[in-house]
Amino acid sequence: MAVYKIVEVGDEVLRERAPKVIKLGRNIEKLLDNMRDTMYAYKGVGLAAPQIGVSKQVIVVDVGEGLVELINPTITDMDGSETDTEGCLSVPGVMGEVSRAVRVRVKGLDRSGHNVDIEAEGFFARALQHEIDHLNGILFLDKAQNLKKM
Repeated sequence: MAVYKIVEVGDEVLRERAPKVIKLGRNIEKLLDNMRDTMYAYKGVGLAAPQIGVSKQVIVVDVGEGLVELINPTITDMDGSETDTEGCLSVPGVMGEVSRAVRVRVKGLDRSGHNVDIEAEGFFARALQHEIDHLNGILFLDKAQNLKKM
């Protein structure tokens, strides 16, 4: 597969609300494969399609528990709040403290078009929220405090 260059802060695609995927098929499967390969190549734990310049509601996440692929993901429930340090492949060399829900429920589709319903907590919940924010044109910088250059 292909490893894409990560789009960095300042690129307009990162500030757009990505449209929902209407038609599944080979193009979306290839996009998911390329996103997975790109995320692993950059040693990330999550990646949203806009981060490789593709304005579609598609994310991949792997916080060490296996790859999760979601198409048109939506947070349907959230609970709790905790602040922790985050960074982003699209904002290299910057970290900041971001408050996010401790637990989330996310619904979406898998690559075959089957409904997926995920309950996540801790780091996995944080990663899902971060990537779904990308689909809405939101960067962690918009929510972060105590930004630091690394």
